[in-house]
Amino acid sequence: MARGGPKLPQGRRQELGHSFQDGGEHYDRVRPGYPEESAGWLIPDGAADAADLGAGTGKFTALLVGRGLRTVAVDPSADMLEQLRRALPGVTAVEGTAERTGLPDCAFDVVTVAQAWHWCDPLLASTEIARILRPHGALGLIWNQLDTSVPWVHRLSRIMHAGDVHKPHFTPPLGPEFTGLESHLTRWEDPVRGADILALAKSRSYYLAAGQVTRAKVLGNLDWYLHEHLGHQGDEVIPLPYLTQSWRAVRS
Repeated sequence: MARGGPKLPQGRRQELGHSFQDGGEHYDRVRPGYPEESAGWLIPDGAADAADLGAGTGKFTALLVGRGLRTVAVDPSADMLEQLRRALPGVTAVEGTAERTGLPDCAFDVVTVAQAWHWCDPLLASTEIARILRPHGALGLIWNQLDTSVPWVHRLSRIMHAGDVHKPHFTPPLGPEFTGLESHLTRWEDPVRGADILALAKSRSYYLAAGQVTRAKVLGNLDWYLHEHLGHQGDEVIPLPYLTQSWRAVRS
């Protein structure tokens, strides 16, 4: 689903979101992590308690834990949370959504939503997050995006039908409970192999929601592009350029 593009009907958004309910082990293996810089910029000074919503398998949760925050992870997928509990056994992990977390009032200094805000109802989620944040607590929204300013990555993103590409003029929608929206951009590279990129394509909503014919076409085109057109060998490490866009707002 393209971030910041035309809005999908709620039913279709939920249908695509449900594509991620299973396959947590695969998702955890092939999706990139996040740069430390993004967490360092987002977390307020003196923060002690964090909630990571839409936590998935804990890719961003791990950065919060690594910085010493008492962290609760929330996700609607039991399969994703099973992977998170294995990787981060000290984290409290509960099923829920950004709109209905089930967490207590005024319990957190920072709430993060990494790679998931586009699946949320921004107004309902803003109200819920404001409820669980302490006064002047911070909301952090994070997206990993393929750096399509690099020509070969731009073509790769089109073949993969990747929606997570950088859109310079995008601003995430928030409810009136938040103010002072700021943004931060981190450039980095994820070392992958050709097989990893094929697996990455299989973890995306376009592929998960597609039929067998479309899936075969995507994988065939990727195999040709990486190995014949670009000339990469099967086990060759390929630095895949990413941009991590982070947004921070404060509870009014």
